[in-house]
Amino acid sequence: MAFPERFANLPEYAFPRLRALLDAITPGGDVIHMTIGEPRHPFPDWVPEVVAAHAEGFGRYPPNDGTPELLAAAADWLGRRYGVALDPATRIMALNGSREGLFNALVATCPERKHSSWPLVLVPNPFYQVYAVAALAVGAEPIYVPATRETGFLPDYGALMPELLERVAVAYVCSPSNPQGAVASREYWKRLFALAEQHDFRVFADECYAEIYRDEPPPGALEVAAEVGLDPERLLVFHSLSKRSNLPGLRSGFVAGGPECIARIRKLRAYAGAPLPLPLQRVAERAWADDAHVERNRALYREKYAIADEILGDVPGYTPPEAGFFLWLPVEDGEAAAVKLWREVGVRVLPGAYLARDVDGHNPGRGYIRVAMVGPATELRTGLERLRACLYG
Repeated sequence: MAFPERFANLPEYAFPRLRALLDAITPGGDVIHMTIGEPRHPFPDWVPEVVAAHAEGFGRYPPNDGTPELLAAAADWLGRRYGVALDPATRIMALNGSREGLFNALVATCPERKHSSWPLVLVPNPFYQVYAVAALAVGAEPIYVPATRETGFLPDYGALMPELLERVAVAYVCSPSNPQGAVASREYWKRLFALAEQHDFRVFADECYAEIYRDEPPPGALEVAAEVGLDPERLLVFHSLSKRSNLPGLRSGFVAGGPECIARIRKLRAYAGAPLPLPLQRVAERAWADDAHVERNRALYREKYAIADEILGDVPGYTPPEAGFFLWLPVEDGEAAAVKLWREVGVRVLPGAYLARDVDGHNPGRGYIRVAMVGPATELRTGLERLRACLYG
């Protein structure tokens, strides 16, 4: 029986690879997990109350696109956060987590051909793995573009050859970036939007870390698009409550964009989507309307930034993350460093190469490890002190 070949060369997902690398090794100390970006701060204490108050909703099919109240709450938050006004009925759709949207939006909007050739999808390297799988699923070719220290840890799509850019259908950008914590400036967005207009492609902005930052809030793609008068159909923006509200298990996010793009994504979702249960939509509605718990959460991460800077600030090549909750730490070899940390001090981290692809024999993540700063501050301090002593002396 035949299987599709387009997924044949996919490497195994990062965490099964990590288990294969480390699970046969006895950890050399009390275990501290710093691998998965699963928020561990408390979620708002009112969440169970809202679920209980609307529990009868579990007995009904939920609205596929999101309740009017949830869509309005998302639109109101976009107005508060970015100063943009979007019609919630036509320009926003609820998602069962942003990963679903990042995948299905490409299925719904990527053309089968561009200039009589297979379309190209630009992907930062390293990257969130769903970008590449979405490209392969629609028969497009993913183009992995380095996001390295030399490029400010964001992809420099403008450095690509014009003839290649002419075949691009969609460019993914994650800001703040996972894993490096870099933030796209207003100038970066403006250059990218000009490139998209010139070469006729869409931008998919993954902004799920937008509410975790040090000082100034990262500029959003929607606010810059409004400033430059970008065609609304050229941009889709994805947000999530997983990081913002410490609710990864809620599986709630939304996508915002032009009316035609949203209509196409909604049509696909009517056949293939998994809408959020109604009581959980009520939780999401309240979460987007409440900024107080987000500021408390941000304060906890700011404390962790300070701990990381204190312990690692003089390590050669250390780059303090501007936002997000990962450290992207330079090492000679990420796999070797992960094994050494696990075997000698019981600290579990992720080799950077597992988040990237080899291009022309080079993997831009090979000389890094990703460290998740999601645990309590005391645990983080202990883990980073062990890491510092083990890897950097």
